[in-house]
Amino acid sequence: MAAALKVVRPGLFDTLQDKGRIGYMALGMPTAGAMDHIGLALANALAGNPLGAAGLEIGVMGPDLLVEADSVRVALAGPLSPSLIEAPDASPKPLESDRSHLLKRGQTLRVGMIEGSSTAYLAVAGGFALPAFMGSLSTYARAGVGGFQGRRLAAGDSLPLARDHAPAGEERKLAQPFDYGSGPIRIVWGPQDEAFSAHGRATFVGADYRVSREADRMGIRFEGPAIEHAVAVEKGGADIISDGIGPGAIQVPGAGLPIVLLADRQTVGGYPKIATVASVDLPRLGRLLPGQTVRFAAVTVEEAESLRREQDARLARAIAGLQPARPAGGIDLARLYEENLIDGVIYERPPM
Repeated sequence: MAAALKVVRPGLFDTLQDKGRIGYMALGMPTAGAMDHIGLALANALAGNPLGAAGLEIGVMGPDLLVEADSVRVALAGPLSPSLIEAPDASPKPLESDRSHLLKRGQTLRVGMIEGSSTAYLAVAGGFALPAFMGSLSTYARAGVGGFQGRRLAAGDSLPLARDHAPAGEERKLAQPFDYGSGPIRIVWGPQDEAFSAHGRATFVGADYRVSREADRMGIRFEGPAIEHAVAVEKGGADIISDGIGPGAIQVPGAGLPIVLLADRQTVGGYPKIATVASVDLPRLGRLLPGQTVRFAAVTVEEAESLRREQDARLARAIAGLQPARPAGGIDLARLYEENLIDGVIYERPPM
């Protein structure tokens, strides 16, 4: 029987994602890929994989996964509350997130809820045995391509594993949760900021905007003060000739409310884009929940590049600082027995 993880109970929106489908936007194919590249990289590092390998992107609540392999090493990254069910009638035992775990055949991993974020990641040592589409395993559900049958996971799905047993090695954990930063979401003006009045631009960076319920992998529609166009909407001020859309592009249709476009964004659009989210803050957007409030703040291109380089350096330090982790439940007896703890016998003379 081929090694696999079987979906006993699906989560809300679980899809396979890697670093994305690069180089095909000219053909009308969106990039897709992880909403939070930091979370994916951390999960892969914990599992011993290349940082851009495909992992399971978990939306709000994760699945229950039955191990159908001799053993498998999984790694979880994000504010999760996972647990392990060792037998069908056994009670779940809590596990830690931001670390790896060695699981055995017949055990069930309950990934659990995400606390205070919309996105977390699960990686498997060795990866998944699935065919790439246009060079990527990323799921683009709107077109039904990539990942596992081009869709989110459902009950009964069996995710094939590249390895039938876990590689040798100790479990690892993050020294501390990664700091994604706080404060305003940084943006760079343009490419069509001239399509908005000075008052409209001031409104955009001076007001609070709330994540609406219309938020998914394609983008986030925000609620808040309307952003004024430079030309009256009835005279075409909210329309441009369609052009390309990069990650984090912020469109403002005629209603004046911003839409930030994310991983599954369309390749072209006909609304003016007041600004683009700096890449350093795209992972934060990928973790927002409906109802949360943000502000936007403008930075220069040079500042945005510097912020991203600093973030990449912090990520590299976090990965270099991974620490050994004890197995769930306490002492690793197998490793303890390997140590030469006793090299002789001590005899104590009884008292006379």
